[in-house]
Amino acid sequence: MKKILFVLLLLVGSTQVFAQKFGYIDIEYIMNKMPEYKAANESMNQYADKWVKDIKTKYNDLDKLKEKFQQEEILLTADMKRERLNEIQQKEEEVKELNNNVFGMNGLIFQKKKEIIKPIMDEIYKSCEKIARQKKLMFIFDKASDMSMIYADPRHDYTDYIIEDLGIGVSKK
Repeated sequence: MKKILFVLLLLVGSTQVFAQKFGYIDIEYIMNKMPEYKAANESMNQYADKWVKDIKTKYNDLDKLKEKFQQEEILLTADMKRERLNEIQQKEEEVKELNNNVFGMNGLIFQKKKEIIKPIMDEIYKSCEKIARQKKLMFIFDKASDMSMIYADPRHDYTDYIIEDLGIGVSKK
């Protein structure tokens, strides 16, 4: 009986040893506090605006080409019509391809954003690692991500520690 009681006490005591400590942060909140992120966002918007203008210009050129074809259609021979329609179709495909290359999945915008945001995310990650070691955390979750966090006890919110470590002014959320 004493052996069983000893084993039970040992098991109960060992679960306390293996308890894992965790915390969470709000990366979205942290990034909005970072001047580097604001500058990166402005830079990203400039790239996006440039590409939007370029694509809009191409669509306008395509519309003009279609309009010109409609105006001259009755004067054109069958071969000329076929040639012009092929030209319009080719231009249409080029514009769609450009649009897809810029705004599609893994397009230029996505690549540029990844390139601009990566150093900021690396800085946040390093700070998270430092705070996790200081606070002896096993896990840090991101409250702002798609991960579902139904409830989060504010005692485990380490966002302000990350902001402080990054040297950003701390203010109430």
